[in-house]
Amino acid sequence: MKNIIKSFLRLIKVYLIISKYDLKKVLVSLKSQINTDKNDADNKNAGRKLRMALEELGPIFIKFGQVLSTRRDLFPRAIADELAILQDQVKPFDSGLAKKIIEEALGSSTEILFKNFEIQPLAAASIAQVHRAQLKDGSKVIVKVLRPNVESIIERDLDMLEFLAGRIVKYMPESLRLKPQEVLNEFRMILTKELDLTQEAANASLLKKNFSDSNMLYVPMIYWDFCKKNVLVMEYVDGVRISDTKTLKDSKADIELLATNGVKIFFTQVFEHNFFHADMHPGNVFVDISNPSKPKYVAIDFGVMGSLTPRDKHYLAENFLAFFNRDYRRVAELHVDSGWVPKDTSIESLEAAVRSVCEPMFNKPLKEISFGVVLLRLFDTAKRFKMEVQPQLILLQKTLINIEGLGRELYPDLDIWKTAKPVLENWLRKQSNPIYIIKRLIKNWPQILRDLSLAPDRLHELLSKGKD
Repeated sequence: MKNIIKSFLRLIKVYLIISKYDLKKVLVSLKSQINTDKNDADNKNAGRKLRMALEELGPIFIKFGQVLSTRRDLFPRAIADELAILQDQVKPFDSGLAKKIIEEALGSSTEILFKNFEIQPLAAASIAQVHRAQLKDGSKVIVKVLRPNVESIIERDLDMLEFLAGRIVKYMPESLRLKPQEVLNEFRMILTKELDLTQEAANASLLKKNFSDSNMLYVPMIYWDFCKKNVLVMEYVDGVRISDTKTLKDSKADIELLATNGVKIFFTQVFEHNFFHADMHPGNVFVDISNPSKPKYVAIDFGVMGSLTPRDKHYLAENFLAFFNRDYRRVAELHVDSGWVPKDTSIESLEAAVRSVCEPMFNKPLKEISFGVVLLRLFDTAKRFKMEVQPQLILLQKTLINIEGLGRELYPDLDIWKTAKPVLENWLRKQSNPIYIIKRLIKNWPQILRDLSLAPDRLHELLSKGKD
């Protein structure tokens, strides 16, 4: 009962903030100006109001604004520019308090811990802010520190969203297909991990290991002796922000290679490594242009990482490849086989619906494809065929939205299909290779033996229950 009252009061607060910035009028205005840069002054004012409202609403809403900021195909540029401020220019919290939190976490003063510590934050986002520093050995680092009380603020809004989800399910039974409670649980789990900076440090270390021999992606080094749950110290790396296309072009960086490598990195992370960076907004992606002919991505902020079950990964790979081959019947069959749509779904009808949505996308560069429109049509198709939301794929879908937005800004002539198809074909070919299967069997043999050793006991339990 106490949580319900708190959630209701928070909803009132949200409504007051929405009213304060007249967001209803702003959103109506946005709807009528999609894909236009007319009335830049009005757009900038609308974007400023939206950005300030999201910032005042708190971390969860700021994250939503970060995702929107990558979709310059859906919003006028002036609005997207305002929302981009949410990527790393959110109002920082008091620097003295940040210094105190760092010192309490690491057990010593910044003067003793560091050769130099910049009290002015380098950047600030929804959950944390970063300060530049230098270790005693001269190594340049950034010090990331969580915002004070951020856990309780996020928990408050998650409770409010859970309250809303419960009401939606109660009064709109058809919304069960969207699995609002399961989606929220997935979101809660993601945010919980993001609030533990030792988890982020571990994520960075694994991603660095996965790309240790890569000439496409560099992952900064973690300084484990300086990492705690609310403080993280990581190598400082110079780079050009991925959205700064002017600097990239002025430096003669190979933009086409960069865009192509971006697609390869994504599909390699998802299918080869099963561990992907899931917060790819421009504030978290930089480019090393020290060798302009071979520019290299630099990733930062590893709080949100994703992985898939072997089953989901296999179905996704098959779906992507069938889509690239324009085999819409296979796409329909895979949706039924995976249980994403009801078993009694007509394959022929689903095939025709998917073809009508996807066929117009082919033989076109990224700049001529409106993924926003395609997604809306796909959602409409999914509703018609009672397709259920897959909560475990939320991070992947969010990452795809980010990457498509980045690609459109970086190199709109990119042929995504041509770039991604060979990566998927190679992965699927390897999955059916006998040598690879044997290697997996050897690798998993200890776990297989443990499971086999427990089989008699489990069988005995089942038989005992049967007698009862």
